[in-house]
Amino acid sequence: MTRMTATARRRNGSNKRAADENDALIGQRLRARRLEKKVSQAELGTELGVSFQQIQKYEKGVNRIGASRLVEIAEALETTVDYFIGELDTGRAHESKLGEFMATRDGVAIVEAMMKIPHDKKRKIVIDLARRLAEVCEETA
Repeated sequence: MTRMTATARRRNGSNKRAADENDALIGQRLRARRLEKKVSQAELGTELGVSFQQIQKYEKGVNRIGASRLVEIAEALETTVDYFIGELDTGRAHESKLGEFMATRDGVAIVEAMMKIPHDKKRKIVIDLARRLAEVCEETA
């Protein structure tokens, strides 16, 4: 494979610096971790010295996150860089509907609530209730 110069890429219409699907996956993981830690976009932005809009762009995969910034984000959210970039080639969990849901406040809230229920039988009752509610919603849709 031949390497293209930046000028050749621009002429060709491709830009190696443009955000891609890996940036979107990293952004989803950033959002999931931020929500898990209960940190707002504004709070994270302030800690990193950027605007909350920049955090939004990172989370949506619109802007790429540089290596040093990713290290800062990992430190701010008390995790490792590997949390964000590990197994990008598989898109593990974050490409699925489940991964998308877990990257929301509701996803984090339901998991936290379920973790507080100490008995397996009681958790199963809640799960069965949620499944039945989902069935009723599908029937009425």
